[in-house]
Amino acid sequence: MSRRPVNPARRLADGGSIPFVGSAHSKSRSSPLLSVILLAVGAVLLIGYLYSGSGKTAIEKEALSKVEGVVSCTLEVQRALPVLKKAYGDSMLKVLHVGPETCSVVSKLLKEEDTEAWGVEPYDLDDADANCRSLVRKGIVRVADIKFPLPYRAKSFSLVIVSDAVDYLSPKYLNRTLPELARVSVDGVVIFAGYPGQHRAKVSELSKFGRPAKLRSSTWWIRYFLQNSLEENEVAAKKFDQASVKRSYKPACQVFHLKSYH
Repeated sequence: MSRRPVNPARRLADGGSIPFVGSAHSKSRSSPLLSVILLAVGAVLLIGYLYSGSGKTAIEKEALSKVEGVVSCTLEVQRALPVLKKAYGDSMLKVLHVGPETCSVVSKLLKEEDTEAWGVEPYDLDDADANCRSLVRKGIVRVADIKFPLPYRAKSFSLVIVSDAVDYLSPKYLNRTLPELARVSVDGVVIFAGYPGQHRAKVSELSKFGRPAKLRSSTWWIRYFLQNSLEENEVAAKKFDQASVKRSYKPACQVFHLKSYH
């Protein structure tokens, strides 16, 4: 998985000419109210431009995802946290999240009572906000290429949650990464993966992810797990489904529950 610099924040699109601007410069006397309106619009555009590169909050990113039709499995993890807590119980007390925007997941987990959380960001954090940079400085979040061994001892975490990461790995690298995720967990690995036909990486994202997302079917994943001796955690999967029904929660991503290595 490539760790090249993240693309700069998108600049404001060129909206072309504003029809009524020309009339403001006509020989006729302009209205003071019109001048005030134009100044206000200009100020808003300027502020938007200045802050376009700053880190967005999880709420802003969720709204942007809905507008653009993007499916973010990392945002889905945050939605699913109450269900995961019901399914995994005490296993949610020491969690490692692996995936882009991990700071948002870790921050939310740390707000939970008696919960410890760490994160691995597979991509560079050039556009990280102050909170994320603080988590990195404290060693809670690490930037690491997940195609290589994770910087943790075996069974360091009770549960490992992965989102928006394995979709960008070829089978060659999945063969390295998934066993590593199972190695550092005690009670299992939860994988949030995209459905076929959902949003794939845009051209502008390729410099970050290195390759377009390969959104695979559940049949492909199940066959892959079996071929690589990765067993389904049937007990946790059943509890997750039951909790989802009670909370009327329907995942926007595929969710797989795997056992760790013992």
